[in-house]
Parts: sequence; C-alpha cells; structure tokens
Amino acid sequence: MLLHVPSVLDAGQVTHFRARLADAPWVDGNVTSGHQSARAKYNEQVREDAPVARELGELVLAALARSQLFFSAALPKQVFPPLFNRYGPGMNFGNHVDSAIRTHEATRTRIRTDLSATLFLAEPDEYDGGELVVEDTLGTHSVKLPAGHMVLYPATSLHRVAPITRGARIGSFFWIQSMVRDDAQRTLLFDLDMSIVRLTQQRADDPSLVSLVGVYHNLLRMWAEP
Repeated sequence: MLLHVPSVLDAGQVTHFRARLADAPWVDGNVTSGHQSARAKYNEQVREDAPVARELGELVLAALARSQLFFSAALPKQVFPPLFNRYGPGMNFGNHVDSAIRTHEATRTRIRTDLSATLFLAEPDEYDGGELVVEDTLGTHSVKLPAGHMVLYPATSLHRVAPITRGARIGSFFWIQSMVRDDAQRTLLFDLDMSIVRLTQQRADDPSLVSLVGVYHNLLRMWAEP
C-alpha cells in the first residue's frame, strides 16, 4: 500500500525546519548506505549524530504521534529516528530496495524495515525533477508532494529518486517496524479501519459497528507482534 499522509507538518513547522536545516552539517549521503545503495545514491544528508538532526527528528516523531491516519496505516511498533537529506542539481538515487534491518548507531537499536517514509520539506515548484518513483505490483507511481506532506510505502518496493535539474529537494526519511509485518494484512486492517471511521461519521448508532470493530480487533490480535 502506498499512502499519501497530508499535513504532517503545518506551514509554520516547515518554515522552522527549513531555517534549522539551512545551517546544518551536510555530508555525503552514502554515510548510511548499504553496498547496493552506495552505487546508486548521489545526495547530501545531515549527520545522524548532529544535534539539529536529533532536534528535528523528535519534532517529526511528535507530529506522527498526532496523526491517526499514520497510525492506522503503519500500526507502528518502532520508528527509526528520522534523517534528513537534500538533492541538488544533478543528484539522484537510482533504483534500490531498502535494507531489511537498520541499526541506529547512537543507541544500537535495530528495527525491521516494514515501511519506508518520505516527508517532503520543499514545495514542488522549488525544484524540477526529484520525484520519488515507487514500483509495485500495481505499476509505477511518481510522488512529489507539498511541503509538510508525507508518503508511506512498503520498504520491499523497488524505488528511486529522479534526477534534480533545478533547485533543491529537501526532506526527511525514515523507516517503520510495524506490529503487523505483512503488507497485505496491514492494508486489509487499514481499509477496515477507514470503513469503520466513515460508518461512525454517517451512522454512529448502527449496531453493525460493534461487529465491525470486533472483527478489526480480532484480526489485529491474530496478526500483531506487539
């Protein structure tokens, strides 16, 4: 499932992030690359141990905690501390699949990467190119979202970032270990949860809601690894 999560950050927060990142310590993006990715990756990244990365990463995590849509889709068990990258003219990230396990160097915490996320911090008209292109069983999807919006997709997907020809693409990226590792099961739970939300809004006294909520939680009980 590929999902657009709107307005994770508001305009004021985006402005704050951009100001803090303007003077951040940018380094070669391959500091966090695996062997495969290092051969395809041409971008810059804020040092993982930089105070600004930790500061802004905490703000991203706090924003995610307020997003019911994110929680319903990801069912997060652990979220890798958000990282920040920048693509300037001529930079890109070729086709790759994210590593199955990521280790946070500061804490030595390991997570299984069930989901990947990109939080856009530059407006689409600030740069040309830079689309996130995700390939899955339903085809090829090109994603370029407004600043503050996020895309969530299975980490098993083949994906790339198209070359930048003008301006700079700035964003945050991270991975999520879900309580439900199987994408098809997560998608089914998400669709069911969204149906329950819509029915609650339209017919809050419908007795079938009790049954549907029961089905949701019994499926979650069956599949979750809390």
